[in-house]
This record gives sequence, structure tokens and C-alpha cells, in this order.
Amino acid sequence: MSPRYPLVSERAGHRCEYCHAPEIIFNFPFEIEHIIPITRGGTDDEANLALACRCCNVWKADHLTGVDGATQSAASLFNPRRDSWDYHFSVDVEEGLIQGLTPAGRATVNRLKMNAGLQVAARRQWIRLGLFV
Repeated sequence: MSPRYPLVSERAGHRCEYCHAPEIIFNFPFEIEHIIPITRGGTDDEANLALACRCCNVWKADHLTGVDGATQSAASLFNPRRDSWDYHFSVDVEEGLIQGLTPAGRATVNRLKMNAGLQVAARRQWIRLGLFV
């Protein structure tokens, strides 16, 4: 486990900083992710680290952009250190879907596959249990 895990996980409220999955329901800690990947010039500085569930981290990989489905144009991905989650995303609590509200939000939802079937099914359960905020 990363020595920075305690700081990053506490700062993130123990939830994925991208899809807001609650870490408490998993039987292992979430991953420390580089917002700007090292391969793209990012650093190990705490300001470049985010807590990510395995699913978001795998799909984000070393990408910095995704496709905004509304415009079919490339857009920067959501940056949890710089951007407000509530500005870029909303959640349909009935359906369990995360909706991108901005080009960055839509590109992030698409790139990280936040509304894949298993993700939505799990999110709907978390909402019912009061674990998703």
C-alpha cells in the first residue's frame, strides 16, 4: 500500500474521487491514482494524487481526455484537485446513472465507463443502503 494512502483516502472521504463509489463496501483499499500520469509529465506530489476505485483507475489509465458525447469533441477529464464534482456531475438516484453536466463531466463518464451495467447496478444498491453521496 502506498505510504500516501492515509492522506489521500482521508482527503477523499474514503470514496472514489471519480465515480464516488464508497470504499467501505469493498474488502480492499482503493488505489492511489496519478491525475496527470507520470507518463504524461505528472509528479508524485500530493496535489496530483487521487483516490480511485479499481474500475475508474483501469479505464482512466494514462488518459487526460475523453470524448464529450454531446459535441463528439475531445475534452479534458475531470480533475479532482481542481474541479468541483457537483459542478461536473449529477446522479439520477432512481436509475443510478451519473450524468456529465459539462464537457469534462461527459468525457469522464464516457472514458471511465461510469454507467456500465455492473457499475449502475452496484450504485443503485449503494443508494438504497444510504452509502452513496
